[in-house]
Amino acid sequence: MAEQLVLRYPIDGENFTTAGQASSNLKKVLKQLGVAPEIIRKAAISMYEGEINTVIHGKGGEAEVTIFSDELRIVFRDHGPGIPDIEKAMQAGFSTATDEARELGFGAGMGLPNMKKYSDELSIESTVGQGTTVTLIIQLR
Repeated sequence: MAEQLVLRYPIDGENFTTAGQASSNLKKVLKQLGVAPEIIRKAAISMYEGEINTVIHGKGGEAEVTIFSDELRIVFRDHGPGIPDIEKAMQAGFSTATDEARELGFGAGMGLPNMKKYSDELSIESTVGQGTTVTLIIQLR
């Protein structure tokens, strides 16, 4: 595997039709690199949840994926309102999703909990009124 490969994905805010494209692409790239299927699954789930959160809550942004020889780092940066209570946002079932998102089957409050579950490390930096950065680390061994 390459020592470092960087992939960047713009995420269109409130566009549910394109959400999921980045996770599909990442899954394809990881397969081509020969990453183990269980690691690909963790990465794809984490990536998808991050994309959906960026669409629903972040008003758009970007995902930057860096593939190192031993780990995968996924960083989501959004332009949203920020998270006033990160601890509360991490609780399974807690959601601030819009009615539109819920009608489409999103907004169950499992995005951040699933990202934590399927990654080896998760950190969240958020400033109310300025947006949120979520960083995930997934070990490749």
